[in-house]
Amino acid sequence: MSKKIVQLKTPLGEEVLKLKAGDHVELSGIVYTARDEAHLRMMENGVPFDPKGAVIFHCGPVIRDKKVIAAGPTTSARMNELSGFLIEKGVRGLIGKGGMGATVRKQLKGTAVYFAFTGGCAALASSHMTLNGVHYEDLGMAEAVWEIGLDRLPLVVGIDSHGNDIFDAARRKSETVMRKYS
Repeated sequence: MSKKIVQLKTPLGEEVLKLKAGDHVELSGIVYTARDEAHLRMMENGVPFDPKGAVIFHCGPVIRDKKVIAAGPTTSARMNELSGFLIEKGVRGLIGKGGMGATVRKQLKGTAVYFAFTGGCAALASSHMTLNGVHYEDLGMAEAVWEIGLDRLPLVVGIDSHGNDIFDAARRKSETVMRKYS
């Protein structure tokens, strides 16, 4: 039996509060890429876009001739200590790979979600993208904040706004299996 795919468009609102960990989503609209250096710059200089309802994609895309050539997700745990201020400013979604820590899980409660995108699928991601603009271009291609238009990017809700976390659940299940065979 196939799972229903939820269609979402940015800016996101309270509809994210209905999502559950494991839900399949297709996201359209504007997202902003941000890795470590971009987060630090935004903390110092302010967010260069309206964060209300925004989605941050943990990604350093490859841009050539004003086109997104590849856009693989960055390991989101690198942003564990850098994401709270964005959620406080109204960001409703984070996209990346590998999940995030307990602190972010708590920060998401009642307000936002974490979407998972599979690593190694940079070409797939770019096929759903158009380049709209850039902030902090001086940080270089991988660290700049790129404004990207999405057309139905396939995602999975990794952490929902209720604290449910598919990555944490998988870790617990794995630990149970490992104890059984130790």
